[in-house]
Amino acid sequence: MSTLNRRQFLKASAGLAAVSAVGMPYLSHADSKGGHVVIIGGGAGGTIVAKYLRKADPSIQVTLVEKNADYYTCFMSNEVLGGDRTIDSLKFGYDALAKQGVEIVTEEATAIDPTAKTVTTSGGKTLKYDRLVVSPGISLVYEGIEGYSKEVAEKIPHAWKAGAQTTLLRGQLEAMKDGGVVIVTSPPNPYRCPPGPYERVSQIAHYLKKHKPKSKVLLLDAKDSFPKQGLFIQGWTKLYGYGTDKSLIQWLPAAEQGKVVRVDASDMSVYAGDLEDKHTADVINVIPPQKAGKIAIDSGLTDATGWCPVDKRTFESTLHKDVYVIGDAAITEMPKSAYSANSQAKVCVAAIVTSLQGKEMIEPSYVNTCYSIVGEDYGISVAAIFKYKEGALASVEGAGGVTPSDASADHLRREVLYAHSWFKNITVDMFS
Repeated sequence: MSTLNRRQFLKASAGLAAVSAVGMPYLSHADSKGGHVVIIGGGAGGTIVAKYLRKADPSIQVTLVEKNADYYTCFMSNEVLGGDRTIDSLKFGYDALAKQGVEIVTEEATAIDPTAKTVTTSGGKTLKYDRLVVSPGISLVYEGIEGYSKEVAEKIPHAWKAGAQTTLLRGQLEAMKDGGVVIVTSPPNPYRCPPGPYERVSQIAHYLKKHKPKSKVLLLDAKDSFPKQGLFIQGWTKLYGYGTDKSLIQWLPAAEQGKVVRVDASDMSVYAGDLEDKHTADVINVIPPQKAGKIAIDSGLTDATGWCPVDKRTFESTLHKDVYVIGDAAITEMPKSAYSANSQAKVCVAAIVTSLQGKEMIEPSYVNTCYSIVGEDYGISVAAIFKYKEGALASVEGAGGVTPSDASADHLRREVLYAHSWFKNITVDMFS
């Protein structure tokens, strides 16, 4: 990290967590009528709200609505593509939350009535709430690329929601001949996990280097720059010959006709740039444009951007009272990441408990950290702390930072260990 070392950052992060915990009112309602909080979405944000609401005030009735019985984390799913992780290692269930008193409804939330304060589910349930938390993640804008659709994704996978799509793309990579071409497309901002497409390209190159070294990955990008760009290119140069005739990776930014406008699954082709240059490949991975999850759109929680405006001090929707939106769907200055959702969820818990108890909300801080595994024993990271200030979330100067550009081989190897430790910690926080 540039201005704060890892030990100092972790100490600061722990301090923030402690402040949040101390700031949360742990007083239970004497009459055990703490209110009913319904949570839509059992991912990185929703699970944390459910768990910490029960810890903060056991008198609050908590119901989690999630359509899937099992959850596959998107984070670390690129390692499945690289062959260093199994899809089952990303699979988690909700039994531990149920044991903590969270009611689990394994159905899809189909409608929200913010006036009647009810949620309707696919199984016909109507859940009345005092406070509602919506953590729906993203929806994929298939129509943002001509020729792409949910049906086409069965041949040209997006793999941007982990699970069957991840397995499909991994199978295609394994079946591809040596000397084949893989195309990965990166979407316009904003989207889930900003460094994700570039880690994905790295992981695919990592696999090809070991098993199909005559092959290459072509990255077609809707943008001209990306997070941790210098560090990624440094890693690609060292590990995959980036910039040479034998490079495993080629990156075409928007300025070089990289923005994909059309796909044709019949002949496995992609058309990019103003001139619609044609590229063909053996395997194509289209990561389409994105917006807030469907239930947020259908319920009027989004604005013209397709994302959800919120009060960044509490994450309460600015469009519907007593409805809170966290994670990828919310409009903030934070990256759309699992760790951002985790941090926002804990602030949201404090906001709901203080609201239900008629107390003043604390002044919140947030933390985000993100690891990317570029190749064998080669990891990089970025971290930041955000404070609420005058209606916005401002990055705290001097806090956080990125992997140094002159990091030693041992430093880069430790970043991989930190990444795996981060994964273990956040999933334990969510599901135990």
